[in-house]
Amino acid sequence: METVPHGPGLSAGLRSAAAAGALALVALLGAGGTAVAVPPPPPNPSDSELAQSRRAANARASEVGQLANRLARAESRLAELRDEVALKMEEANKALVDLRAAQDAARTAEREAVAARAQADAAAAAIERKRAALDRFVAGSYQQGSTIGSVGAYLGSDSPRDLLARAQLLDAVSGSQLDALASMRQARVEKANKDAAARKALELAEQRREEAEDAKAAADAAQAAAIQARRAQAARADQLEAEKNSVERQLYAAQSRVDGLEDQRQRYQEWLAQKRREEAAQAQQAASSSAGSSAPSGGPAPAGPSSASVESVIARAMSQLGVTYAWGGGNASGPTRGIRDGGVADSYGDYNKIGFDCSGLMIYAFAGVKSLPHYSGYQYYEGRHVPLSQARRGDMLFWGPGRIHHVALYLGNGQMIEAPYSGGRVRIAPVRYDGIMPYATRLIG
Repeated sequence: METVPHGPGLSAGLRSAAAAGALALVALLGAGGTAVAVPPPPPNPSDSELAQSRRAANARASEVGQLANRLARAESRLAELRDEVALKMEEANKALVDLRAAQDAARTAEREAVAARAQADAAAAAIERKRAALDRFVAGSYQQGSTIGSVGAYLGSDSPRDLLARAQLLDAVSGSQLDALASMRQARVEKANKDAAARKALELAEQRREEAEDAKAAADAAQAAAIQARRAQAARADQLEAEKNSVERQLYAAQSRVDGLEDQRQRYQEWLAQKRREEAAQAQQAASSSAGSSAPSGGPAPAGPSSASVESVIARAMSQLGVTYAWGGGNASGPTRGIRDGGVADSYGDYNKIGFDCSGLMIYAFAGVKSLPHYSGYQYYEGRHVPLSQARRGDMLFWGPGRIHHVALYLGNGQMIEAPYSGGRVRIAPVRYDGIMPYATRLIG
């Protein structure tokens, strides 16, 4: 039999192979009855080495905590910068709406001024017509030799026939021409009113135009501020992203060192337990042989993997690491093109990208378990709620509060996988507890 190398540098794969070989030996002992050589043990550190390993593990754990805090601060600053940009963009939107409203008001005032001017002109023309009618009436009265509208027009008649003729004349003109003077006076009043209305409408139009210009200047300034804020945010975000990536690499290295120390101890304990079971099996075989008994029973069969569905869900999510974030993207078949949101996502061009948003990644991960709606707020109610302190691998974590806006898949050991935000990619990150919902959602188990 080939000897498996061992020592402090033994890899996890070789140690796993050694453990698997030990299990196979138990089966052979149970079936064949012939003793075979004991496999070499994994590293068996002394008490002082174990103590030193524990101190190193504790030191690395402290380092992990410090790095996790730095990472949390970097994530918090990124969120603040994204909120600042969103605020500037909303201020620009408000100014643009105010500008359009002021322009509409100015156009309305100008139309009213034109209408008032036309009415004033019509009133002036009516005055001229009334004046002409009055002039004609006065001239006609003079030719009749009477003062229209007085009693003298009746008393000065020479005969009943003349009286009747004058009465008929007065009756004929009383409906319009006798009122010509009053009508002209009324037309003058109406013209004065129309002139005043026209002046007021023009003043209002000028005021609205000035308001529109002020609103446009405010819109331009707000838009410029938003653009500048976005540029500054992009530069700062790039810097923070680089720092975050560096912190994540350091965190991963620290966790790997901790895991390596713990794994070495665990593998030795597993080997030691297997060794004892093997020795017990050999003793049982020897006793059975001396008693003429038949083949002894072998060691217990290793338990099959648990939570197979959970692991398949996690494997599907992990297969998308590095895929671009796209708002509205993702379905049960994989990443899809994003959609427009009319705001921040559009500024990152998500509608031209193929990828996932946070709820789209959950739809893909759980496709073999349950069909989920493409909204994190609805996904929160798709399974059983468990207290956050009892969350386990494969549960969904949500962030609010008040209104849920993000979801991620819990991986255990304080880690999660998520599609984070526009401009990001699917990634593994430490769980962020700021704003996290007090319950996780469990779809499996």
